[in-house]
Amino acid sequence: MSIRTLDDLLAEGVSGRRVLVRADLNVPLDKQTGAISDDGRIRAVLPTLGALVEAGAKVVVCSHLGRPKGAPDPQFSLSPVAGRLGELLGAPVHFATDTVGESARSTVADLADGQVALLENLRFNAGETSKDEAERGAFADQLAAFGDAYVDDAFGAVHRKHASVFDVPARLPHVAGRLVLREVEVLSKLTGDPERPYVVVLGGSKVSDKLAVIEALLPTVDRLLIGGGMCFTFLKAQGLEVGTSLLEKDMVDTCRNLLERANGKILLPVDVVVADAFAPDAAHDTVRVDGIPSHRLGLDVGPETVAGFSAALSQAKTIFWNGPMGVFEMPAFAAGTRGIAEAITKADAFSVVGGGDSAAAVRALGLDESSFGHISTGGGASLEYLEGKTLPGIAALEN
Repeated sequence: MSIRTLDDLLAEGVSGRRVLVRADLNVPLDKQTGAISDDGRIRAVLPTLGALVEAGAKVVVCSHLGRPKGAPDPQFSLSPVAGRLGELLGAPVHFATDTVGESARSTVADLADGQVALLENLRFNAGETSKDEAERGAFADQLAAFGDAYVDDAFGAVHRKHASVFDVPARLPHVAGRLVLREVEVLSKLTGDPERPYVVVLGGSKVSDKLAVIEALLPTVDRLLIGGGMCFTFLKAQGLEVGTSLLEKDMVDTCRNLLERANGKILLPVDVVVADAFAPDAAHDTVRVDGIPSHRLGLDVGPETVAGFSAALSQAKTIFWNGPMGVFEMPAFAAGTRGIAEAITKADAFSVVGGGDSAAAVRALGLDESSFGHISTGGGASLEYLEGKTLPGIAALEN
């Protein structure tokens, strides 16, 4: 893969030049207070922004947040992100109250060398996500006007064919930022020749979301451990009662087929925590998977499962984990995710946490991030990379 890097751009000199940085600042916001509940993605882009600031660039940062419908929506404003980014950089971040309008133009024009501006949410403009190439291109033209060079450091968005990810790099000299480069290097290890045993842990709610990556990984992994809500469709495929647990009925035959082809590689839970309701204070207890009551639902894997999965992980030399084992946001149903995460940190292995809810769980459960080999910032992007798909943002940087 031939991609120019941030170091290449810095070597050419950026002092006094405007550098447009596509970051992934799509952080979770507390619904009551609007405060940032996890700033991991902001911290992930600091090495790239810090290097540009130090080199005297005029740094123009752009990002999306949430899923606004192509028009301004106050609940998705990047304003709180600008404040937090300024705190982490140790200098004010100038915030434009629109994306490519008057505020954006004047904010960028007023930047001094070594200063940083953040544009308002890219998805406030319908051109960002448009399927119409002309509409997307017109928006890309406006964004590209804010930069003399472009840096993509938004790995969490490289699987999207959006204006700021795919079309802007065609209009400016372009490089990969530190984060994108690191993500690609790490995931290349998993798709190349990983040290064995190679164990993958998949969780989350739906088999359909993970089917393509299961298909891609099954021939290459030594063990595939499946928990989370998706495990109940596999258990149903084995003919077991799953009560009112999450179930994708149209995926049962697919799961049965996967189990038949897996030659014993797939490990499923042997016990689960079942509850009367999907609620943090619901009555709950642990049962064997062949004893799930018809009126209860599974919300976590049980301690025997954690022990069995941990034993498999302890033998691994390479680990990839994507998706929690249960509803970790509720303390009563967090033990499975915590147990598996701790087992990964104890293994003598190169471990990769595949972004999304898994990365959020690591931070929410107060685990030491440095005890994992790499925590990806892109859940969907990391899965699509492992599936072998062409990622539009990476392809745009290669051109």
